[in-house]
Amino acid sequence: MAYTGVTPSARSRGMVREARHLLLTVAPGATWIVIFLVLPSAYLMGVAFMTNGPYGLPEMPLSLESFRRLAGFGFLGWSPGNLYTLLRSLWQTLVSTGLVVIVAYPIAYYISTCRARWRPIMLLLVVVPSWTNQVIRTFGWMNLLAPGTPLSNLAEGLGFIAPNMGLYPSNFAVTLGLVYNFLPFMVLPLYAAFEKLDTAQVEAAQDLFASPVRAFWHAVFPQTLPGLLAGIVLVAIPAFGMYVIPELLGGGKGMMLGNLVANQFAGGANWPLGAAGAILMLIATFIGLFAMRRIGKRLGGGEEVVI
Repeated sequence: MAYTGVTPSARSRGMVREARHLLLTVAPGATWIVIFLVLPSAYLMGVAFMTNGPYGLPEMPLSLESFRRLAGFGFLGWSPGNLYTLLRSLWQTLVSTGLVVIVAYPIAYYISTCRARWRPIMLLLVVVPSWTNQVIRTFGWMNLLAPGTPLSNLAEGLGFIAPNMGLYPSNFAVTLGLVYNFLPFMVLPLYAAFEKLDTAQVEAAQDLFASPVRAFWHAVFPQTLPGLLAGIVLVAIPAFGMYVIPELLGGGKGMMLGNLVANQFAGGANWPLGAAGAILMLIATFIGLFAMRRIGKRLGGGEEVVI
């Protein structure tokens, strides 16, 4: 056996130093995740299986009553109210995410084709509005969509709304607010994908007389799929549990699951029911991530797409 010049004790000290360095590197992030993600989630899971007390606070014994209430079963039998809220949340999420994709694709492509010195400025214009507090931006949309504003007058003139009604509050206002709020989260990953676009494939598709739609589907879409899936995750997951935009722009007409959960910890005074709703959002998040990975693998030709 060749002599390496490294004694076992020196090798063990090196391994200890590497382990210590790895621990110091990982410990801050792991501590943050445990304190602000794992522990709150564990607390919510415990609260969800407890009984609602006289003042809305959880107490023993353990019970599944909160999940029965979430499913719509109450003192007077079954009510579809919570089911409607869940379906409305899913529908708003699907519609908003789809509209964000439609708007973000041409924006990301246009930015990627600009001169190199203009691209940071264009990206900055996309991102800068998100630097303002979400509540302030939502109040701005409330003023733009209120009765008597140019947008509301235009919609009234086209017959979309009744006279003096305005576009706010409405489900349309909620959808518009969600699209505006999450648009940067779709543009940025798509732009990163367009930056790596192999234009030779697009030129080959054009040389083979492919229509613009077929050229996009066969040459552009597969290359931008990782950015698209990342953007969908960044948009759909927070949109599903959004609270501020439905609360302000919906005006009580477009309650989503996030509003239902928040109300149980405030005016509704039912912490177990709110915790059960939060667990439902976590489950929906995991299902969405799993579905995105499967869809990405299928559309990516069997190769796993990292989200």
